Amino acid sequence: MTTTLTKPPADTAPKPPRRGRRSKAARAGGQLHAGPIAYVILSLFAIGSLFPLVWTAIAASRDNQRLAETPPPFWFGSNLLDKLEFAWKDANLGEAFLNTTFVAGVSAATVVFLSTIAGFAFAKLRFRGRNALMLIVIGTMMVPPQLQVIPLYMMVAKLDWTDQLQSVILPSLVSAFGVFFMRQYLLQALPDEIIEAARVDGASSWRVVWHVVFPAARPAMAVLGMLIFVQTWNDFLWPFLVLTQTGNPTVQVAVAGLGRGYTPDQSLIMAGALLGTLPLLLVFAIFGKQIVGGIMQGAVKG
Repeated sequence: MTTTLTKPPADTAPKPPRRGRRSKAARAGGQLHAGPIAYVILSLFAIGSLFPLVWTAIAASRDNQRLAETPPPFWFGSNLLDKLEFAWKDANLGEAFLNTTFVAGVSAATVVFLSTIAGFAFAKLRFRGRNALMLIVIGTMMVPPQLQVIPLYMMVAKLDWTDQLQSVILPSLVSAFGVFFMRQYLLQALPDEIIEAARVDGASSWRVVWHVVFPAARPAMAVLGMLIFVQTWNDFLWPFLVLTQTGNPTVQVAVAGLGRGYTPDQSLIMAGALLGTLPLLLVFAIFGKQIVGGIMQGAVKG
């Protein structure tokens, strides 16, 4: 008995998927736009995020008597520029801005550099005790900062560094969070094959770090640098303990001296807080797009 092979009917053959508008836009590299509801929700979140800043400016333009009334003011007064000028001169914010910019810049650059090197070592190098050392680094993040104040102050006083900027800079030159952050990023963003290829080409360890690790870690370095800069700029407790308002104050220490008296001038304090916040907004407005673009680039590469 013989069997004959027959071709399936034409209508039963698998058909290619239909190409609709979505697939055509994806093939052309187009972007999908959100609907009006998404824009409304994002606008509400943006207004809610900007409200504290706007309220600070409104309170800075009023006086204590008007701020104590009910309902509080919801629009600007006529004293904003006068209060900003008085706060700038009374708190010596010009010198405070220079000091804080120097402290935050040095701390951010050093933390990014050291954290990238340490993160690369923990992520890609094999050495004895690597996991134990990483656990110790993570364990230091669990120690409350308040417990470090007394030994740090005793050390600074013994070195005679009170009221000097190095007393604020040196404790912030390393960051356990930065090491952990860079380690987690390099585990995914830096393939082992690239490091092995560089080793085969005769690259030393420092050359691998400079020409391979730093370019691959650039998006994470930008994010970490911004986080450390903002954290150092807003730091208050430790600078307030080792610096004075008349010596080498940072912005937070200088603003803390505003509104002195039996009845603090709330509008003057708000004016100082507004001046202390504006540089951070300016930095993020200038570099925010590059940082977000770097994050997206690193995500695609990873």
